Amino acid sequence: MFFSNKNILIGVTGGIAAYKSAEIIRLFKKEGADVRVVMTESAKEFITPLTLQAVSGNAIHDSLLDVKAEAAMGHIELAKWADIILISPCTAETIAKITHGRADDLIGAILLASKADKYIAPAMNMNMWSDSSTQENYNTLLKRDIAFIGPASGEQACGDVGPGRMEEPSNIIEFIRKSFKTGPLSGKKITITAGPTREQIDPVRFISNNSSGKMGYAMADAAIEVGAIVNLISGPVSIKPNKHVNLINVNSAEEMLNKVIDSMSDSDIFIGCAAVSDFKPSDYSDIKIKKEDMDDIDIHLEKNEDILTYVASEFTTSYVVGFAAETSDVKSNAKRKLKSKDLDMIISNDVSDKSIGFDVDDNEVNVITNKETIFLKKDKKIRIAREILKIISLNIQV
Repeated sequence: MFFSNKNILIGVTGGIAAYKSAEIIRLFKKEGADVRVVMTESAKEFITPLTLQAVSGNAIHDSLLDVKAEAAMGHIELAKWADIILISPCTAETIAKITHGRADDLIGAILLASKADKYIAPAMNMNMWSDSSTQENYNTLLKRDIAFIGPASGEQACGDVGPGRMEEPSNIIEFIRKSFKTGPLSGKKITITAGPTREQIDPVRFISNNSSGKMGYAMADAAIEVGAIVNLISGPVSIKPNKHVNLINVNSAEEMLNKVIDSMSDSDIFIGCAAVSDFKPSDYSDIKIKKEDMDDIDIHLEKNEDILTYVASEFTTSYVVGFAAETSDVKSNAKRKLKSKDLDMIISNDVSDKSIGFDVDDNEVNVITNKETIFLKKDKKIRIAREILKIISLNIQV
């Protein structure tokens, strides 16, 4: 499920290879992606919208001004929604329009408005592909960081043999998959902590907190996407981990610290996203404490070792990132923690806001270093995680 948590927008233009778009959608869906489709009017001459709607499970988009969309601004909604945009097949006409920034159809408008990763799978006659105008457009788009997949060489519908065929669907999927595996943190080893810890009072009772682990698991997913090797040290949560991470389950803060020490022996980056218990009971009862045996109970607490501080002081060659869940003076408290714990970066958020606090899918954070503060406005946690990883990759390259 490599593309789980990914929103993929596929643009289908008017070429005979449009029939292959159904298989591309199927393969993306098989790997966990949410897929939406934009069709040009000419594309409908080669494959029906009903076919692509059935395969994708979503309504087809074909109008620049969709009255059913919020404020009739469907192109902006789709541009913000997409993580990946693939134009497949992409005709010579569409390549020319994209090159010149044309926004007179839905595909053109989305491409201009989106920050998603963009891919083009060309499909046209070999002479059209080799024409100097097409080649100039091709080279211009490469400079704009739009990736081309193909075209392949072979026999074409018109009978000519040469470059211009659209790549096969499986090759297109593999190209996009590999582009993530060779991301900016490719080969880097990252240790991430996630979720709460539990400090046992007796065999059935414990002290814990409201952390769901969603942000930490999103960080692990985002790190895998950019090519990192990930150790995910997790407290008790109910989230299914990415199969590409090395998951290490723990319960207590002490267990988490010990596993972090083991993992950090060869890690380049540490991201402390777990909500680690600051305190633990001084005395643990081996048997369940019976309420009928006492009218009240006093639990004496003692401090746990601060994992972030320990990692920053003992693993000085690693890039150390912490999270600060605050309820007041969010930025100022986070900046104090950045300095007192000697961290390279800290991510602060306001957990008093229930829409971005514990156990929800959205977040809004400040990414703080000694040089700058970057505000990431409210978005899905996986997208926030991707932005944080981008900032980390830029900082470790400085």
